[in-house]
Amino acid sequence: MVIIALTVSCSSNSEKNNGSEKEMKVMIPKSGCYASFSGKDTILLKIEVFPNVVTGILKYQVWEKDKNEGTIEGKLSGDTLFANYTFTSEGQTSVREVAFLLNNHQAIEGFGGMEEKNRKMVFTDKSQINFSKGAKLSPIDCAENDSLFRLGVTGKKEIK
Repeated sequence: MVIIALTVSCSSNSEKNNGSEKEMKVMIPKSGCYASFSGKDTILLKIEVFPNVVTGILKYQVWEKDKNEGTIEGKLSGDTLFANYTFTSEGQTSVREVAFLLNNHQAIEGFGGMEEKNRKMVFTDKSQINFSKGAKLSPIDCAENDSLFRLGVTGKKEIK
């Protein structure tokens, strides 16, 4: 009996190891975290890049203005991220399009003309987005600064 059980067990294990079972692949996104601290203003961006979508967190804490924070979802077009930013400010949820140029180890926020379409602020002409005067966010370590990217958490923390 023992010999039969061992024979069956070994043969079923060798079948599993020979590829008869489907392999599960876990997709680990490429991620990046960026921050800009200018005086009393803070901008934080965390992105996770998947093959077909970019998701993440975006937070603005601008001195003497309403704080807003939320999630982004969009796509990369070359080195430019275009995303919908769904955020809460003063208890209101809004959506607006954002753009970031990702190059030279930084993320630069882009600005351009906007209009409201379907209850969302969108760029009127993406080819006219100006990155020359946008906030320049420097890379920071995502793991060491994880608490900065939690929604609902305020305050400035020293970057590690």
